[in-house]
Amino acid sequence: MESEWTRFRKRRWLVAGMVVAALVPVLVGIMIAATSRATCGNQAGEEPCPGPVLGPGGLAVEDKFYFVHQSLRGDGSITARVSSMTGRIKEPPPPGTGGGPPPVPGLVPWAKAGLMVKDGVRRGSRYAAIMVTAEHGVRMQHDFTEDVAGSSGAFPRWLRLTRTGDTLVGHESADGKAWTEVGRAELKGLPGTVEIGLFAASPGALTMAGGGPESRFSEATAVFDKVSPKDGTWRTDDIGVTMEPDGVTPHHPGAFSRSGDTFTVTGVGDIAPSSDLQPVERTLIGAYAGLILVVIVAVAFVTADPGRLWPKAGVVGVLGFVAGVVPAAVVVPVSLWMLPANGIHPLPAEPLTYARVIVGTGLLSAAVAVLSLGVGALLRRTAVAVVAVLSLVFLPYALALAGVGEWLLAVTPAAGFAIQQSARRYDQVDGFYTAMTGYFPLAPWAGFAVLCAYAALGLALAKRRLP
Repeated sequence: MESEWTRFRKRRWLVAGMVVAALVPVLVGIMIAATSRATCGNQAGEEPCPGPVLGPGGLAVEDKFYFVHQSLRGDGSITARVSSMTGRIKEPPPPGTGGGPPPVPGLVPWAKAGLMVKDGVRRGSRYAAIMVTAEHGVRMQHDFTEDVAGSSGAFPRWLRLTRTGDTLVGHESADGKAWTEVGRAELKGLPGTVEIGLFAASPGALTMAGGGPESRFSEATAVFDKVSPKDGTWRTDDIGVTMEPDGVTPHHPGAFSRSGDTFTVTGVGDIAPSSDLQPVERTLIGAYAGLILVVIVAVAFVTADPGRLWPKAGVVGVLGFVAGVVPAAVVVPVSLWMLPANGIHPLPAEPLTYARVIVGTGLLSAAVAVLSLGVGALLRRTAVAVVAVLSLVFLPYALALAGVGEWLLAVTPAAGFAIQQSARRYDQVDGFYTAMTGYFPLAPWAGFAVLCAYAALGLALAKRRLP
């Protein structure tokens, strides 16, 4: 391999190409982070948009619902029957019109109502809940990301939530006599006094409008009876309610009414991981230009001298990795530091996820470099091989971003871009899980494995052709 390193260094334009491939993403990423701005308006004028609500694990969450609650000191439980749930959904306006027609009766699939224990009423605080949903049956959820399915039983449905120390257990029943455990949650460090009560929420109705995703207003109204305990001081909080520009008037507020032992709760919003923010890998858009240069350098290196394929693969693989990982290691931390001050808040992720995005960008570049080497050795013509590799890697990705043939991201080398995905898909959240919004059909390492398979195939075919 040492001789191939020497050959590469002697071709100074190849060295310069790799240096530029690493510099371009850094410059583009820092420029985007420094110049991008986002503001949110109110009656006082424009100001930087506030950061996302963070859950117990530091991830961005939605914590918006109507809560009818009272304090619980120590251990205890709450039981209620959800006798019905109705709702309203705002239909999309006809093309060329304004706000559209008024809401119509209906429920979104993840409209929900049930019982909750929560560490106060601060948004993002820990909680556990047992609930009935519009189309997904009974669920036990806690701390925004955790979800356990119960029965698919219809209304009415009895629910019970019990606290014993840090353990919360959810049960359901069809008749209030025979109970089945749905799930349990361990909320370590839960304070001695918590809030316990009834809630209702309804995520936005999803649709595609104007060529992009849109979330429309929806609300859910649940009727509870057989509530125990029914005495005590019941308080209400419209948690996370959006305010009108005046900062005082609630926009689409929830509601609560009581008639004897019947509690009626109306709520909007969701209690779930957030999917509204841009993933951090969007700051690496300059890496695409760098990847094109890596392709050109790798192809030119092998077409100038097709021999000694495996050592050459080692050289371009190492150089490709460096050309990818160094920019990512600079741009990702700098963007996470600079963008929030400009009112732009990338989707928070766990440290290991950030590490995978950074290292994965290097591995993606290395695998594309090796693929380019194999195609170059196979075709022997620099221009033809460069066009072939760019078509294999970028064309399927471009088609998927345009909403055409997302399956291509599972069967072509473009699947390798999945290694950069930081956003996580949650079964309990309806969302636009498309390449346009940062999601791939394959898991990150599975997508990268597809790219590696193509690189290995390219090398094997080229090796067979070499004398």
